[in-house]
Amino acid sequence: MTSSHPCRLFSLKDIKSVTNNFDDELVIGEGGFGKVYKGQMSSEDDGHVVAIKRLDSMSDQGELEFRAEIDMLSKLRHCHLVSLIGYCHEKKEMILVYDFMPNGTLYQHLHKADSAPLSWLRRLKIAIGAARGLDYLHTGVGTQHGVIHRDVKSSNILLDESWAAMISDFGLSKIGPTNQLISYVDASVKGTFGYLDPEYFYTRKLTRKTDVYAFGVVLFELISGRLPVDERYGEDQCSLVRWAQKCVKERKLDQMVDFSIKGTISPKCLKRFIHIAHRCVHSVLKERPTMTEVVASLQALLELQEKSNQSSESSGIMGLTWKLPKYFSLNSDQSGSSSLKRLENNMNQPEELATRDVKKFTYDELKLSTRNFVNDTFLGDAIYGKVYKGWVDNSELPITVKKLNRYTHFDLGMLQEFHHPNLVKFIGYCLEGKQLFLVYEFMRKGNFEDLLRSGDVAELPLVTKVKIIVGIA
Repeated sequence: MTSSHPCRLFSLKDIKSVTNNFDDELVIGEGGFGKVYKGQMSSEDDGHVVAIKRLDSMSDQGELEFRAEIDMLSKLRHCHLVSLIGYCHEKKEMILVYDFMPNGTLYQHLHKADSAPLSWLRRLKIAIGAARGLDYLHTGVGTQHGVIHRDVKSSNILLDESWAAMISDFGLSKIGPTNQLISYVDASVKGTFGYLDPEYFYTRKLTRKTDVYAFGVVLFELISGRLPVDERYGEDQCSLVRWAQKCVKERKLDQMVDFSIKGTISPKCLKRFIHIAHRCVHSVLKERPTMTEVVASLQALLELQEKSNQSSESSGIMGLTWKLPKYFSLNSDQSGSSSLKRLENNMNQPEELATRDVKKFTYDELKLSTRNFVNDTFLGDAIYGKVYKGWVDNSELPITVKKLNRYTHFDLGMLQEFHHPNLVKFIGYCLEGKQLFLVYEFMRKGNFEDLLRSGDVAELPLVTKVKIIVGIA
């Protein structure tokens, strides 16, 4: 795991064969360094799928960075570092060949509109994996020297087929002594804007805590879904770190949570996660934790969150239903209402709707709940209409709002009669003119079909799979 291993030297002919002469149809990524191609090695190499990084001659990364990456990854081997298979240095071409990561980069999943949002647990596990990779670099295991990555960012965290995090791109890495708590090397300032440690920028002293700062930015990305620098938010809030520090100072932690995972994080876990990230970006280097400390803290958070989830599930598949009375003023009259016509006739007489445990929402309440039905809260289209995610009274209690295209056969009485631990709870409705909205409890783990497609079900223990089937039956 830690021994030096030789990299294979590929000929340019081999690389052209694998990439179909650098066919743009095979490009899977592109940056300041050049293009990345997906390829498949010959059958003699077991048909291994690889990612081929071709450095552009106009790139800021030159032969020095190219050699540094080869040298670094030849010495290092860890389950959370990307594996370098080989390289090609021929006719002024500088090409690196890596294991292919089928789930792309963390950046893509956090910031690209066409990517499905990551669950909170998955984000936490990715953070732990990346932290372990950095801890391995910093502690000098197997190298007798600590390695400072110098370009930690979400686009340099790759995700394999099991969603395990892999640290990549070692072109800017530096090797330094490990015999001091905070060792440093004098280095020209390099890195990525938004992740760059101000202390390193001002002093040009590169330390392990430079990586810790950048990792803190990644943690804030994970919890908020925001870019490190986003000019859409204006001058005061365009910096993710400054905005996050302001939220922490004002104790507005809930405002920092990405809409797609809001309501799925236990309060203790949220507070501690943000505390870790906040420590990582501390202006004083000695106040920042080591990556060893970060790994331990994040692992403890994962256990805390999993216990919280188990506690919720043990109280029934409805999860958060026990919280409903706190937020809803429910009508306890049980005379019932069995048709939409009856519902329309009583629009102005809420006391006569007589719907057991069902709330009549106003349209303004649903607009507020779903942030005026913005794209960030849109979950998808269904045969009957559109589906949105909302939050009750700006709380952490999530709901699902279904905006129906038609409701000819809507029967409120029938819906209110269904009560079972394995049926999604019907919470309420809103009738705005001829537009009907139905409100249900939000299911934080999504639907079974999406879980099957994502492969998440395959990772579950057999006992859990059997419980799911029994619940459906």
